[in-house]
Amino acid sequence: MAPRPPNYNQARGDRNRAKEQKKQERLRRREEDALRRKADRSPDAGEETGPPEEAGSDRPPGPGAD
Repeated sequence: MAPRPPNYNQARGDRNRAKEQKKQERLRRREEDALRRKADRSPDAGEETGPPEEAGSDRPPGPGAD
């Protein structure tokens, strides 16, 4: 087995940092795109809606809802 180059651990750390930074950038971009799509989809861009009210629900109660 051949010995590793002298700065192998440093190069490996640099690669891992670059990979993590790229992953974070990709995640941030995906979150921004999702927020943009959500804002385009809803007519009230700044207002978030809560869960639907129980009284107005058209769905039958689930199991164990006595």
